[in-house]
Amino acid sequence: MSALPPRPDRPARLRLRRPKVVIGIVATLVVSAVGVGTAFAVGIGNAPAVDTVGAVEFDTPLAIPELLEPVIAPDGTKVFALDARAGSTAFIDGLETPTWGFNGTYLGPTLRATQNDRVRIDVTNGLDVTTSVHWHGMRLSGEMDGGVHQPVDPGGTWSPQWTIDQEAATLWYHPHPHGATEDHVRRGLAGLFLIDDALSAGLPLPSEYGVDDIPVIVQDVALDAETGALGQRDGGSSGHLGDEILVNGTLAPYLAVATDVVRLRLVNASTARVYAFGFDDGRAFSHIATDGGLLPAPRETESLRLSPGERAEILVRMRAGETTVLRSEDPDLGGVLPVFGGGNGGSDRFDVLELRAADDLASRGTIPPVLAPREPLDAADAVMTREWVLDGTEINGQAMSMERVDAVVQRGTIERWRVRNDMPYPHNFHVHGVHFEVTRYGGEAPPAAVAGPKDTLYLPPGVEVEMVLRFEHADASHPLMLHCHLLRHEDAGMMAQFLVVEPGSDTEITTLPPDATAGHRH
Repeated sequence: MSALPPRPDRPARLRLRRPKVVIGIVATLVVSAVGVGTAFAVGIGNAPAVDTVGAVEFDTPLAIPELLEPVIAPDGTKVFALDARAGSTAFIDGLETPTWGFNGTYLGPTLRATQNDRVRIDVTNGLDVTTSVHWHGMRLSGEMDGGVHQPVDPGGTWSPQWTIDQEAATLWYHPHPHGATEDHVRRGLAGLFLIDDALSAGLPLPSEYGVDDIPVIVQDVALDAETGALGQRDGGSSGHLGDEILVNGTLAPYLAVATDVVRLRLVNASTARVYAFGFDDGRAFSHIATDGGLLPAPRETESLRLSPGERAEILVRMRAGETTVLRSEDPDLGGVLPVFGGGNGGSDRFDVLELRAADDLASRGTIPPVLAPREPLDAADAVMTREWVLDGTEINGQAMSMERVDAVVQRGTIERWRVRNDMPYPHNFHVHGVHFEVTRYGGEAPPAAVAGPKDTLYLPPGVEVEMVLRFEHADASHPLMLHCHLLRHEDAGMMAQFLVVEPGSDTEITTLPPDATAGHRH
């Protein structure tokens, strides 16, 4: 996004009522009852809950990140150029906030390509620190993934290229520097990568970008009212939790809706916050896509929980002249001590985005009853079962090592993974380069909200999830990551890495070759 749209005159600060305070139990009683470690884990003594419901004056048009036009190379490759740079952004009138962005001062443009396209992304680092760019949700090899082994030094350029082999989906890109991901994302380095395919193009879905097909990149921020600086707000074990919401880099945004059905591409681009999206009038909406693409059929619901890194596409039906507010109610974070969930944002509520329907709406017709039927992966075909236990800031009792290989899988095979959150506070789970399908969730059939292909999943305290994965892209030298996408946890070491090798190759690899651990600097 090169710039935010002009803002109308308005007060220098959003007029929000003071946050409501969640009254807690006396800290000494809590510590004696549940132990010091558990008390810290669930956020005892941290910032009070925040509630902006009914208090946001939606007076700023929603910014829409620009579509970045590629250059077509002689061989047909679509070449996109991204330039990470530092700058400042006026979230609050009269105050400049130091920010980072791609091709602009905050966030980045939307990249768009079609299944089977050959793409190249020229990533130039105009910052004074090393960064990287990870293609979150893209099925590709470790060398092109943009994880911790593909750093880009200041002044350097990295040019990954690959052929897109996946179905239509809403993906996103963001930095992944080892130990500093939370900071880089929080400063504003993120953007969308949309994939199209022939099937989705043939469906009667809203598809005009910025008109009836709307990106909704949701981030929580803590802005200093005097200086505009991005501040830190202690959110308990989860990491930084802001007390205000940006959508596409816009505070207090409204969307002028011109059609009777609007498609919202929801992206939780926050570093730690879990949202429970719905509407202020309780209306139902159609959930049509998860992280990895379209569902077999629309799912009617009134609420949808998304943890950091998760995406969802929804269709909202509007009537002429009405307004409704996209809202996040207090999310159910799970666990045995829900009364203390406020420390991790479990009691926070936000008004996020107002939809304002025009007096005369163009018709988009009926929502198709069938979207993208697909054969699910069969767990009976799994060649092996692996377990990943998230505990503290470690996975399987170990913090991330750049040299250690934690698993080796063979291309073309299906595996069953059991992933367990062993702690009394939230985690989630993201896998690079591959999608998974959830087969069991907390010992039961998975909820409908997590059906379909996914790459990121919320893990409530004490819950085990079973999933199946098929690995398509081999690279014996460059690993893919698996980690908690609460980014402070990732930075602290809650990450592991795996190699995908060709069938018949050595699967007993335990360390990476020296050239891989040195990174690929340009």
